[in-house]
This record gives sequence, structure tokens and C-alpha cells, in this order.
Amino acid sequence: MENTEYTSMEQALQSAPQQRGSTRLGDSWLLGFDTETTGTKPGKDGIVSASLVLRDPTKGYSGDVVATWIVNPHQHISKGASRVNGFTDQQLTAEGMEPELATKQMAGFIARAQDKCIPLLAYNAPFDVQMLDGDIAHWCAGSVKPLSEGDLLVVDPLVLDREISHRSGRRTLGLTSEYYGVIPHGNFHDATADTVAAVDLIKPMTTLFPQVARITMDSLMDWQRQAQAKWREHFNQYLLSQGRRPVTDSWL
Repeated sequence: MENTEYTSMEQALQSAPQQRGSTRLGDSWLLGFDTETTGTKPGKDGIVSASLVLRDPTKGYSGDVVATWIVNPHQHISKGASRVNGFTDQQLTAEGMEPELATKQMAGFIARAQDKCIPLLAYNAPFDVQMLDGDIAHWCAGSVKPLSEGDLLVVDPLVLDREISHRSGRRTLGLTSEYYGVIPHGNFHDATADTVAAVDLIKPMTTLFPQVARITMDSLMDWQRQAQAKWREHFNQYLLSQGRRPVTDSWL
């Protein structure tokens, strides 16, 4: 990550307001997060690219502060992952930061935002949180606290969308963005473009569904856990009707 990005994010987080538990989602600052990885298994695969986007709700996209990383994972990137995110082993070896430094920077910025009650936002948040925790355990054990060990405050637009929109079909970030009229700033499966798109979803969601705008920071996690549990129950009923195994994954 370039020093200018590091400095800008550091200063922006320092000057961001101290939010309260009563702050509503429709009025909240957000710290968007997305990763691209060598594969899909936290603890085994590693992060190769990541982005954090700090969003001031009064400024929107034009006021975003962005920090990005390309990381040398010191392991082979799978062919499937490479096809999705475009990275190669050669590129990551030549251009990537050392993972210990990158992991500490990401975790540090997230911790500063959490201290100000600014939620971490990620689409399908468990994946990105678990991937970062896997890298923390691998590269920074004992020096950086895993995200899952604290009372992590998270916004997951996928969980919100499943609760408020009962449409059929897949809910990839691209399809969900299209549904809510969000125009991407770049190509999907680029960490920064994905992060901005995920953050951009909150405005139409809170505008179209006032009950989402009214969710407070104090109630945010319980609201999403209940929504996820309800979705999982209905989804498992469908899977069983098709003779398929139910899902057992929990949310954060």
C-alpha cells in the first residue's frame, strides 16, 4: 500500500466522529472491506488483494477514502481464483507486500473504526472476516487480535437483502447491485470496485426500506443474526425438498 493511502486513511479515521450505539444505519459512517484470495478456505488460502473504503454518509462516493493492498501470499494461487481475480503467482511475487505488514495494517484500520463504532461492511461478510483472521493466525499470531475474538460490528448487505427482498434467483454482488440500481465503479472481482459497490448498496436499501435505515448500531448484529437464522431455516426447507443436504454455516 502506498504511503499516501496509509496516511489518508489514518487521518480520516482520526477525524471521523465517535458514533454511538443509538446511531442509525441510515446515518452511519461505514468502513467497506473486500478481499481477493488464493482460494476459498480460510486458514489454508491467503489474501492476495484487499481494499478498505471509508464512507462519510454526508459525502457519499465522492468523499470516499480508500486504502488498497496487493499481497504476496507466499503460496500458489489456484487456477480458479486466478481466473476470477486476474492475479498470477508471478505478479504477486513481484508486486505484493509482505503479508505480515499488510495484515497488520488492515487489522489496525478496522480496529480504529471499531473503536469509533463505525461498522465494517462486507458482502457475505463471514468470508472476508474469516480470511483476514486466517492470515492473522498465520502471520501475526500473538501480535494482532483476530477480528472474531472481539465484539465485531459488521454490516452485511447480503443478509440485509435476503431479509427485505424476497425475489428468487442468485444474489451475487453484481446481480444485487443491478437490482438496486447501483452502477459499479470499475469491474467486479476487483477488490476496490467490489468494496465500493457493497457500500453503495446501503443508500438504496435504507431509502427503499425505512426499517433498515432505523437499525441502530446497538441492535445491528442481533438484527442480522435473526435475519440470517430465518433465511437459513427457509433455505434448508427448500434444500431438503430437493433431497439435498441442509446448510449448517452460522453468521458472525
